[in-house]
Amino acid sequence: MKFHELDMEKKKNKNRVGRGISAGQGKTAGRGTKGQKARTGKKLRAGFEGGQNSLMTRIPKLKGFKGYKAKAQIVYTENLQFVSGKIIDNFTLTEASLIANPYHSVKIITRGEVTKAFTVTVQGASKSATELIEKAGGTFEAIPVPQRAKTTVTEK
Repeated sequence: MKFHELDMEKKKNKNRVGRGISAGQGKTAGRGTKGQKARTGKKLRAGFEGGQNSLMTRIPKLKGFKGYKAKAQIVYTENLQFVSGKIIDNFTLTEASLIANPYHSVKIITRGEVTKAFTVTVQGASKSATELIEKAGGTFEAIPVPQRAKTTVTEK
């Protein structure tokens, strides 16, 4: 069947509700009796389910939902040579402009070679990256994400 072969008819006119008993939708005009949905004026917001957990807030619990957790910042093994010093952590990587934020998880990925021996203390590294670091005479240690220092407000 092709589009031009379809039998298209004009849509039936909308039913005019609230025009008396004989019209079939008189008195309450199909809105039931009383309640928030029976009133004129402002309607309920989209997705409102009477206080029940709405579909939009249930969606993250469904299969296939991608969480809001930020992905780790990636540093390649070939870029480790640009870091000054023997110890590499989140703060030294930030100083070398290899990552944007030191208070965020970092993962070392294999690309290129490691020429110097480093002590790498970040949140994660691929197996091949740890092997490269250890092959060059360095060590790798996984640590938790550094936390920001808590500031205290002093009153005058």
